[in-house]
Amino acid sequence: MTSSTAPRAFPPDPAVAGPTRQGSGPGGRGPRGGSPTPTARTGEAGRIRRQLPSSPWLFVAPGLLVVGTFSLYPFLTTLYHSFTSKQALRPGEYVGLANYRELLHDDMFWIGLRNSTLYMVGVVPALVLLPLLLALLVERQLPGMTFFRSAFYTPVVASVVVVGLIWVWMLDDRGLINSLLETVGIGKIGFLSDQWLLLLSAMAVTVWKGLGYYMVIYLAALANVPRELHEAAAVDGAGAIRRFVTVTVPAVRTTMVLVGALSSVFAFKVFSEVYLIAGPTGGPAGEDTTLVMLIQRVGGGLTGRVGYASAISVVVFAVTVVLMLLVLRFDRKEDA
Repeated sequence: MTSSTAPRAFPPDPAVAGPTRQGSGPGGRGPRGGSPTPTARTGEAGRIRRQLPSSPWLFVAPGLLVVGTFSLYPFLTTLYHSFTSKQALRPGEYVGLANYRELLHDDMFWIGLRNSTLYMVGVVPALVLLPLLLALLVERQLPGMTFFRSAFYTPVVASVVVVGLIWVWMLDDRGLINSLLETVGIGKIGFLSDQWLLLLSAMAVTVWKGLGYYMVIYLAALANVPRELHEAAAVDGAGAIRRFVTVTVPAVRTTMVLVGALSSVFAFKVFSEVYLIAGPTGGPAGEDTTLVMLIQRVGGGLTGRVGYASAISVVVFAVTVVLMLLVLRFDRKEDA
């Protein structure tokens, strides 16, 4: 008895059927216009690989052009002018190290170096620690916390000129703070007339304006700290202060180094805050002048000594580079 079912047809075995014809269609495709054959794909990939070495330079060329035009060229020009007697309207002549030798005998240069150094020493610790405490305060998911985050960040987006004028009105002899001090019987304080109080007032403006900026950086770092570490420390009986010292600080140490490096460079190159509070003269008898203010004063105007101002600029650049190297060395030593 035979079965009425027809035998099932199986596709031919490729090993038995032999190689198929390639390139029968246009462009090396199959007879029905299917996908490209392996030979065509290999050829296209080879052409792409031959174009890759030059392609990246086309993408980075605009950025290199901007950096070279607005950063590298001005730096090289400043470095060259520091060895010349160039003025604003005169090309000047090559004088070698005369400008740098003059710096050693310039009292205003040493005053500016002192004030810039004191400014950095006073501002950096506050901008490293206070934003971290502020970030710990606002990182909790509580009702209304978004409003406080925005409020703390508002000074960052405000113009430094507006911020400086607000603080001048507050610290003036007839300003808000002195009026409150007179009300409680303390009396007026010369925030804008005393040499050291004026410098401290400018530091307060810098700290107040930078709190929100560095707070956001710390918030990003705190988001990566595992909650299990805090929970384990709490189980071991560690309080809030001990958890902060043993868990939070080691976890965000790299971020603290970054904040310290950025705030050091910005504080040493301070200009706007001191200029707005102390005025163009740099406070009483110019005792609150910083290095960047001295550069503007010496090199500005139609009779400005561009060569001498360039020499001061090179010194500022060298000091900032040394600061960055010290911070990097400290970070590597801590890692070791």
